[in-house]
Amino acid sequence: MVMPLRKIAEDPCYQALVARRARFTWALSGVMLVVFFGYILVIAFNKELLARPIGDHSTTWGIPVGLGVILVAILLTGIYVRRAKRDFDPAARALVEKYTSE
Repeated sequence: MVMPLRKIAEDPCYQALVARRARFTWALSGVMLVVFFGYILVIAFNKELLARPIGDHSTTWGIPVGLGVILVAILLTGIYVRRAKRDFDPAARALVEKYTSE
């Protein structure tokens, strides 16, 4: 059975779902951009800060801060997946069921 894509696209529930998902993804993208560009700006304008050794060791602050950027990306991905499974996927499934059962 072919789904009536035009009907789904015109459905207010679908439009609300798309808007909610877009707001959420833009918010997460904004957080990631701030973290990433903050890290890049520190590298560009204050290399000495990240080049300082941690205590008496040879590892510099740049290593854990860089790993922190990666961990933030992983965390944000997990947050998105959790929200998608909890909110977005069930709403999309409900729309598909609504229009395939007609």
